[in-house]
Amino acid sequence: MNLMLILQAAPAIVSNVTTKVPVEMNLWEMYKYGGPIMHVLVVMFALAIYLFIERLVTLKQASKEDNTFMNRIKDYIYEGKIDAAKKLCHDTDSPISRMVEKGISRLGRPMSDVLVAIENVGNMEIAKLEKGLVIMASISGGAPMLGFLGTVTGMVLTFFNMTQNSTGAVEMSSLTVGVYQAMVTTVGGLIVGILAYFFYNYLVYRVDSVVRLLESKTMEFLDLLNEPA
Repeated sequence: MNLMLILQAAPAIVSNVTTKVPVEMNLWEMYKYGGPIMHVLVVMFALAIYLFIERLVTLKQASKEDNTFMNRIKDYIYEGKIDAAKKLCHDTDSPISRMVEKGISRLGRPMSDVLVAIENVGNMEIAKLEKGLVIMASISGGAPMLGFLGTVTGMVLTFFNMTQNSTGAVEMSSLTVGVYQAMVTTVGGLIVGILAYFFYNYLVYRVDSVVRLLESKTMEFLDLLNEPA
């Protein structure tokens, strides 16, 4: 009789054991527990990735060097083929070519005027290269603060749930939602902020490299103009 009862109860026991499978913690589970602030952090992270890739492509194109470009400009100027030099600059899509083209358009004027014209174009080119860096810096600083905001709101939610129990007993289920939100938003904000911070500093380094290249090419062009024919 006891054996029959055990056999009859066995399927129920097995079903209870199989249904209570622990949920593994992963990024998706963390995202679900993070609350509305996690949506904002995800948007900020996607924007940071997009800006990083877009700026990398732009800076890579701007840093390309054509070793024959300045030699051809020098030959055209020495031969008096100013229009050919301008056409070469126009056909070469790079910050260096646009700066040199502006300098060629000021030939015949004092060297100080030529330098000022080149520097003006250079400043505009640098501004183009730095486009989006302010947003990246804002994300690197704002994401951790949003995470801390989620921490505060999560703790407020926890204490609010505690006060709703009139019996005075504290149930763990009423606390977990707020605590999860508090911890997860902090982690998410720090992850986004740290990555955006490294992205920003690397892009600043690449911009500085392009600026040094533009300065060297400017000096090379001015030396070209000062060389005796």
